[in-house]
Amino acid sequence: MSIENIVATVTLDESLDLYAMERSVPNVEYDPDQFPGLIFRLETPKVTSLIFKSGKMVVTGAKSTEELIKSVKRIIKTLKKYSIKISGKPKIQIQNIVASANMHVHVNLDKAAFLLENNMYEPEQFPGLIFRMDDPRVVLLIFSSGKMVITGAKREEEVYKAVKKIFDKLEELDCVRAIEEEEELEI
Repeated sequence: MSIENIVATVTLDESLDLYAMERSVPNVEYDPDQFPGLIFRLETPKVTSLIFKSGKMVVTGAKSTEELIKSVKRIIKTLKKYSIKISGKPKIQIQNIVASANMHVHVNLDKAAFLLENNMYEPEQFPGLIFRMDDPRVVLLIFSSGKMVITGAKREEEVYKAVKKIFDKLEELDCVRAIEEEEELEI
């Protein structure tokens, strides 16, 4: 399983002068006629922040909660380095975690669609089964190859819990079968 992206909002307790930021901070983009936020990109880790004059930020691209926190600290440190006043401690709230996983089994999606509740499967429209899980509250896109995409989690643990829970459920419903060694080499 791997986390592909974390989207978080960050709240600073003060309004920001985006024009001053654009003038003094290198490598930022600000065109208020096109978009009301300033775009701030970090190279490592590869994270993008949209900064608004209200003091709110949207940060995307982090691959872990730890990376997210480090990125926010780096953004604020960089802004302070260029004389942008930030006094309060940032409040970080994760809005969405997107992850991918591979169960290393074949999944019979027709059978799973029939036996699972809260799902949508229309193979003519989309090759994956869309499953809405209540606990944790996430959406899983499950493919016959055993690969899946998990979205909607607020904490990394929820992703792990969802993957284990859906694997156990599919196994219990007899919707999975092992991939033969030759087949796995082809994938």
